[in-house]
Amino acid sequence: MNEPASRKTLPRLDESLLTHLPPFSRLEKRQIRTILDQATSRRYDSGVAIFEEGHPAERFYMLLDGYVRVIRITPTGEQVTALHIPAGQLLGIARALGRVTYPATAMTATESIVLSWPTRLWDTFVAEYDGFATETYKTLGHRVGEMNTRIVELATQQVEQRVANALLRLINQTGRKVEGGIEIDFPITRHDLSELTATTLHTVSRLLSGWEKRGLVLSKRKRITVCDPHALVLLGQG
Repeated sequence: MNEPASRKTLPRLDESLLTHLPPFSRLEKRQIRTILDQATSRRYDSGVAIFEEGHPAERFYMLLDGYVRVIRITPTGEQVTALHIPAGQLLGIARALGRVTYPATAMTATESIVLSWPTRLWDTFVAEYDGFATETYKTLGHRVGEMNTRIVELATQQVEQRVANALLRLINQTGRKVEGGIEIDFPITRHDLSELTATTLHTVSRLLSGWEKRGLVLSKRKRITVCDPHALVLLGQG
């Protein structure tokens, strides 16, 4: 039976793909070979759920290429983007949180390449692979810190500040230099940005249009480029 178009199994991968990634950077080549031989590698189209909130956490994942949106569903059924995860990071690590289900949905923001392992191997990775646990909990710490920052922003900042700070975080995490500024390196709509900043689509559209007229940003075709980062820093500071 053929793989669904949205998920394609990849051929055997080389050890060099993991040697530079923090959870595996202290390991010998033979250890990385063992890890890769236990993994499933897949290519996902954009807009595909790798795993879903509330489902049994049967696997954990490493994003080799692409970007992922972490989505939470509110009690009223609204979809909220909680985080964006760039390539080179673990995700779906429910076991590290003491959970047996996934706390959120991971949706590909671009075409992505993902490795995964059965959750039953988690304890083995933590016990046997030097640096794996340390880097995993460091990643968790960064994500918790980012979420706390956003909670403080929601409680204390005006909408303009929140949107400016969200754009600054995204270019810091995923930005690439292009002519005229720094582009967020994955498709992002004004609706996505409104979810990320807990504001309305109308407000985000009004702000981006105003900033575009002032030469601060360029927004078109699901792409946002920050042309004047310093001006956004000042807006973010209020």
